[in-house]
Amino acid sequence: MRGTKDAATRFRETVLPCLDDAYTLARYLTRSTTDADDLVQEAFARALRYFDGFGGGDPRPWLLAILRNCFYAWLRARRAQQGEPLPDPEEAAAEATADPWGQTPEDPEAALIRIDEAAVVRALVEALPEPFREVLVLREMSDLSYQQIAEVTEVPIGTVMSRLARARLLVKRAWLARQGEEAP
Repeated sequence: MRGTKDAATRFRETVLPCLDDAYTLARYLTRSTTDADDLVQEAFARALRYFDGFGGGDPRPWLLAILRNCFYAWLRARRAQQGEPLPDPEEAAAEATADPWGQTPEDPEAALIRIDEAAVVRALVEALPEPFREVLVLREMSDLSYQQIAEVTEVPIGTVMSRLARARLLVKRAWLARQGEEAP
């Protein structure tokens, strides 16, 4: 019994600090807060089940690889079903008005601009094709190294670098197009 408690304590101390990174990746992969919640829960359950196989070091790449595998299993199951549920309009409206940085706006005009820009950036990232979206979120939001991203996505580091460059270029072009500027 004592060994189980020690393993659970080690799991909490080692893996639980990665919860935000796992949720961020899940949110961008699923494009739904509800599905992201379920995906993170499944990934943490699997991580706990296989925690004895964790070799030490930074747990984020290990956990995010588990989360990614859970996502692809979820996606296969979802595609096997007939039809997809429509998104909840209230949830979409709440997400569009949430301030992702938790800052208090100085005035109402600044708040509206920040809300609009955050929603646009979120939408641009979510519109990226899956491989590009995945590496961009892992690098820019989870702050993983190229090597760690390569481990999570199971692709060569050169592929990670090219996908990341392409993702940044696609977001930049889309942003400039929205602003009515000429994209390079």
